[in-house]
Amino acid sequence: MDRRQMKTREAIFDAFSALLSQKNYNKITVGEIIDLANIGRSTFYAHFETKDHLLQELCRTLFEHVFSDALDHELTHDFSLSNSNAHDLIAHTFYHLREDHQNILRILNCESSGTFLNFFKEDFTQHFSPLLSQLFLEKTIAVPKDFLMEHVNATFIHTVLWWIREDLKTSPETLADYYLKVLGIA
Repeated sequence: MDRRQMKTREAIFDAFSALLSQKNYNKITVGEIIDLANIGRSTFYAHFETKDHLLQELCRTLFEHVFSDALDHELTHDFSLSNSNAHDLIAHTFYHLREDHQNILRILNCESSGTFLNFFKEDFTQHFSPLLSQLFLEKTIAVPKDFLMEHVNATFIHTVLWWIREDLKTSPETLADYYLKVLGIA
C-alpha cells in the first residue's frame, strides 16, 4: 500500500472513529464517513466493501498493534530485555490497550460491540493460546483444552472491560499480575 492509500485509509478510520463517538453504529452512513474523511464514494469502496468491513478492518488494525509480539523499547514501556514470559507479554498488551483505549471505548459503545469482542477474542486466542496452553500443561487440570482456553479468553476480555470501567487506574504490570493470579498461573 502506498503512502497516499495509507493516508486515505487513516482518514476513513479517523472519520469512522469520530462518528462512533457521536452516534450509534447502525445510524452511521457511508455518506457521513466519506464527507468527514473528505473523500469520494468510489474511494471508500476501493478500500472497503461495506461499513461492516470497515469495522472489521478497524478492529484488525487495532489488534495488530495491541497484540504485537515484539517486546521492543517503546515510549510508554520497555520490555526489550524481557525473556518474553507470560507476565511481560500480557503487561505489554495492556500498555497497547491503554494507548488505544479511546478507540476501544468507541467500538464497545456501539451496537456492533459483540462483533468487536469476537474479533478481540480471536486475536487474543491466536497470540496467547500457545503460551498460556503451555503454562496450563505444566499443571494438572482435568478439563478439556477448548473449555480452558474459552475461560482464559473470557477472563482476559472481562479484565480489560473492568480496567476500562475503572478508568485505567491500575498499572499494566499490576493488571497482568491480577490476570495471571486469577488464572492460577502466577
